[in-house]
Amino acid sequence: QVRVVESGGGSVQAGGSLRLSCAVSAATFRPGCVGWFRQPPEKEREGVATIEPGGGSTYYADSVKGRFTISHDNAVSTVYLQMNGLKPEDTATYYCAARNVYRGRCPLPPLVYRTSEYAYWGQGTQVTVSS
Repeated sequence: QVRVVESGGGSVQAGGSLRLSCAVSAATFRPGCVGWFRQPPEKEREGVATIEPGGGSTYYADSVKGRFTISHDNAVSTVYLQMNGLKPEDTATYYCAARNVYRGRCPLPPLVYRTSEYAYWGQGTQVTVSS
């Protein structure tokens, strides 16, 4: 059974930073593509950033380019999202999602931000940015 667990959310003031962690665990599962998504209140879920833990491309939504950085540490099967220069509009529940390496590498945008591309999801972690 694949488990995806996010952590690191919290409340910060505008301009502050947070680092989210996504631990993906399973006996024989290897993620081929891992993505961070977010869902603001009363809005649809949207893609934020994606990465290929095998050492490939990263993609960022235009709204976070230059402020957020996605990275991975395969030794601990964890993907991170470093968020700097946070803005009130970044307030959302942040979700991590993964798909099996057998499905191939991360697709190109905008397909990489389609939620149906990912079979495994975490429970979400709340990020609140106050002005």
